[in-house]
Amino acid sequence: MLPTLQERVSETTRETLEEMGVAVRVSTTVTRVQPEWVEVEGGASIPADITIWAAGIRAPSVLASLDGLAVNHINQVKVTSSLQSESDSNVYALGDCASCAMTGEAPVPPRAQAAHQQAMFLFKALCARIDGRPIGAFTYKDHGSLVSLGSPTAVGSIAGITSTGKFFVEGFVAKLMYAALYRKHLVAVSGLRRAVFTIAAHGLGRLLTPRVKLH
Repeated sequence: MLPTLQERVSETTRETLEEMGVAVRVSTTVTRVQPEWVEVEGGASIPADITIWAAGIRAPSVLASLDGLAVNHINQVKVTSSLQSESDSNVYALGDCASCAMTGEAPVPPRAQAAHQQAMFLFKALCARIDGRPIGAFTYKDHGSLVSLGSPTAVGSIAGITSTGKFFVEGFVAKLMYAALYRKHLVAVSGLRRAVFTIAAHGLGRLLTPRVKLH
């Protein structure tokens, strides 16, 4: 599970979920979904009152319908190292809508930090193009990953000065880092003032909202 993350992060996530009573199945193909059960490859059935289907990343189908725009099998626009479409240099794409090679054939992972870095690059690239300067090439830097496992805990790896370039965190420390990262994201997206009001409203909501509801 979590194939784009470090093996230790993925394995710890699996172990933590199992300790919480979650049965984890990897490399298991779902062949049929019914209202009260899910069938997997081999004919086994898993009882399910509620089924939540999250099958990965797929770009909007409208991208594949744009005449002459090269896309991959999941509708992502094929871009060069400068995030320009391989078909039309006047078209730029970023985030989950772009298929950008990181090293060799490996693509830039579909993660928020990648989209943020691409957005910052494109801002400078478009300014350079307007001024007639070279655009340059986008370089993805992995600053680590944090996985929230609900209110109890979190796990992840953070970029740092170690022999491997990253250090592993879990438990309360990882949870604090995840919360800080979320608040930083709010500031980047909404601005400082709106982020402060959002965080305050969320905190008040947690204090005033009952933990158990009966409808």
